[in-house]
Amino acid sequence: MNGTVIEKKNPVATVFDHEKDIQLSIQLNRWMMELIGAWPKSTAISSIKRFAYALLNVICASLVSFLVIPAVIYIVLELDDAYLIVKRSGSLSFCTVVIVKYFWLLFHEKDIRNAMEHIKKDWMNTLYYDDRVVMIKSAKFSRRLVAICAFFMYGGAIFYYLALPFSKGKVTEDDGNLTYRPLVYPVARIIVDTRYSPISEILFWVQCISGFIAHSITAGACSLAAVFAMHAYGRLEVLIQWIEHLVDGREDLCDNVDERLTMIVQQHVRILRFISLTDKVLREISVVEIVGCTINICFLGYYTLTEWESKETTSYITYFVLLISLTFNVFIFCYIGELVAEKCKKIGEVSYMIDWHRLPERKGLALVLMIAVSNTSIKLTAGNFFELSLSTFGDVIKTSVAYVNMLRTLTT
Repeated sequence: MNGTVIEKKNPVATVFDHEKDIQLSIQLNRWMMELIGAWPKSTAISSIKRFAYALLNVICASLVSFLVIPAVIYIVLELDDAYLIVKRSGSLSFCTVVIVKYFWLLFHEKDIRNAMEHIKKDWMNTLYYDDRVVMIKSAKFSRRLVAICAFFMYGGAIFYYLALPFSKGKVTEDDGNLTYRPLVYPVARIIVDTRYSPISEILFWVQCISGFIAHSITAGACSLAAVFAMHAYGRLEVLIQWIEHLVDGREDLCDNVDERLTMIVQQHVRILRFISLTDKVLREISVVEIVGCTINICFLGYYTLTEWESKETTSYITYFVLLISLTFNVFIFCYIGELVAEKCKKIGEVSYMIDWHRLPERKGLALVLMIAVSNTSIKLTAGNFFELSLSTFGDVIKTSVAYVNMLRTLTT
């Protein structure tokens, strides 16, 4: 849908495209989630397409499970070295967390669809130039977060599944008759002997595809949180502009104070409902992400220190990139939660700082409820156990460092 906005301060007409703005918000996230079959389906799709989506979901879940189950059997039956057990446990915990997040994304398909429809309607209803500038600024910021998250996630996958095994080369058995490339996720010989060709090559590339899907799921969940939270942040910024023009009005706002106040209250309620919906979608995913990242950051920190001491350059770089990736993921969850919470409080501050005393009669009393709601507004949480904030991020890092020290003590 195309339209024209004319700002009184600027006589030049500005042509805008709602669809382009919507894609700016959700395009990168849509690409990643469609790849894994987690993008919400239209309610009007055919039964064939619905079956294709279900088949894609089964394939993705099976491929990630393919990494975990044989490796667990391998650890139980064939490993007795403490360091190797710890080294394999980190990757298995990552894949286990990925599977849980994937099923939660599928479980919340309806809520994700509703949130996406909410975002589309907000863009279509944003007609004033200054409001669109604020929305586009927030959308671009969320897009940068998604791009950085995807860069580190897929970069870590390339290092872990390709650079690391190729840098170590092939292993030759003692008798010299058998040469093969070790798998990233070892498979117990009771299942299949992966030393022989072409089984070794087939499983190697299947694991690469499985790892790519696992990292796509992680990046998709993180990017979904960034898109939803930054959209709420942008709408709160727009609401602040409306409140600032409550007394004197604005070109696109109603001439009547009562009508402007009604618009502001309705918009505030709409934003709070969207934040509540976002919290509902991310509640379980956030707690899994926080707990999983705490454990995996601990493991990766331990691996990084160990490989640094052994001067394995490729291994060190690989684990360091993965460490940065997971740290950035948990930072995004906590940072966007902090931004939304602070902006909600800002609504109350702005409501008080305007010239409310100039409002006719006793209409200024209507702002008291806005201020009260802002001070007790909805916050993004991780499973209702703790708020997503920078203090939570600090706790995750401190806990991970403590576990790294404990792990080094136990294995030395």
